[in-house]
Amino acid sequence: MIVLSLIVFLPVAAAAILALARPVSGRGAAWVWLMTSVVELALGILVSIPTTDTAGLRWEERVEWMPSAGTSYHLGIDGFSAPLLLLTNVVFLACALWAMRDTDRPRPQAALFLFLQTTCLGVFAAQDLLLFFVFFDLSIVGMYFVIAGWGHGNHQRSALRFFLYTFLGSLALLLGFIGLYLGATPHTFDMVELARHGFTGTPFAAGAVLAAIVVGFAVKTPTVPFHSWLPPAHTDAPSIGSVVLASVLLKMGTYGFLRIAMPMLPDAWRSWAWVILIVGLVSVLYGALVALAQTNVKRLIAYTSVNHMGYVVLAIGAAGLTGSSSAQAQQLAITGATVQMVSHGLITGALFLLAGVLHDRRGSYEISDYSGLAKPAPRFFGLFAVAAFASLGIPGFSGFIAEFQIFAGSIGATAIAAIALPGILITAALFLRTVQKMFTGPTERLAEDFTDVTTRETATVGALLLLSLAIGVVPGPLLQLIAPAARQLSALVGGPA
Repeated sequence: MIVLSLIVFLPVAAAAILALARPVSGRGAAWVWLMTSVVELALGILVSIPTTDTAGLRWEERVEWMPSAGTSYHLGIDGFSAPLLLLTNVVFLACALWAMRDTDRPRPQAALFLFLQTTCLGVFAAQDLLLFFVFFDLSIVGMYFVIAGWGHGNHQRSALRFFLYTFLGSLALLLGFIGLYLGATPHTFDMVELARHGFTGTPFAAGAVLAAIVVGFAVKTPTVPFHSWLPPAHTDAPSIGSVVLASVLLKMGTYGFLRIAMPMLPDAWRSWAWVILIVGLVSVLYGALVALAQTNVKRLIAYTSVNHMGYVVLAIGAAGLTGSSSAQAQQLAITGATVQMVSHGLITGALFLLAGVLHDRRGSYEISDYSGLAKPAPRFFGLFAVAAFASLGIPGFSGFIAEFQIFAGSIGATAIAAIALPGILITAALFLRTVQKMFTGPTERLAEDFTDVTTRETATVGALLLLSLAIGVVPGPLLQLIAPAARQLSALVGGPA
């Protein structure tokens, strides 16, 4: 079966057609991108339907690539990768629909985003470290050109900063992967074999390898103190660039923790779990507090990403503190971390699209430039208010399901995790303040004659929020998809009782 290969490489094949077929118009390119994304989502749903409640890879493909180096073309999905593969296809479909009316070089833009989609799907489907690294690095290249080519403001500098920061993280990641290869018996880059046989080096060597991997993924996530590239990249990126960056690319870091760091270095992970947990705590509180101080709505949303991804790091750190006697708490934390990745992708993607409406209409992200928007743009107000409440974890949306499991599992491991709870309160305060300043009061300044969101824009944002609502009301299918992989990882990291 080559279904996964089709899913991974269909977008880049469409991108090649757009790049080489000169007669394709900008409008035609937009339709090619949209139709490719529809097919991708359909195929993603097909492969994500669980056929069994047991752990292990599904839709597996493996072909020898460089056997002398212990690496192969190895694809497969499980309960961690399938939700993120689906999220990727949903997000890129939303971006394709949002960009249907774009007039700024639509053909190269569509081709670039299709290429970027392949790199993201490749990361989540790869089961070989070297193959994972290839897709991981190419995603950095794709996003660099998105920011540099279609951004605004000081976008050239922001694109360069993004590239240098994240490329430095990928170099640390490469060192860690080489360390895993050298510490395996026999030497291999295969992720399944590495998780099965474990690291055979000394505890010191395992700690050094884990440090390199953690730094590489922490830059991508990003966690404090590796987050400084994120706000300018988001602020100066185009709307759909910010959506892909926040909804998909940031998940590569946290997914890497679950897929690589925890199962392949379980002893080292347990030894350093307190450090990971503290980094998560700091990211949760710092991201919320700095977001509270922002006057630019796009930077505000960017810092809430630091906060929300901090919850994921908190959960996976706490999972390393629990023994096999606390398996239920451990599985709750791991499952909550995965749900949080999906939830953040949907909700923050919607928020960044809505922030883009401000720039499209009036060329400004400054909160102080708007007042009373609820009157001229009631649909925009409704969508923004729903997305804001969903982001702060209100019951009924996916954020509540994720955060409940994260805190239940993390506090089950250590009461110290409760220190992160004020992060929810601060997030509520900053979003309520933003909604109050921008949408209530007299209509003035740039809010005058503000055009409400179109039907296409409403449908795009509304679809993302409806998916979040669906997960919040009926979380069972997603939790069922994640559960086998969470149990398997819990058994690997749990250690002796």
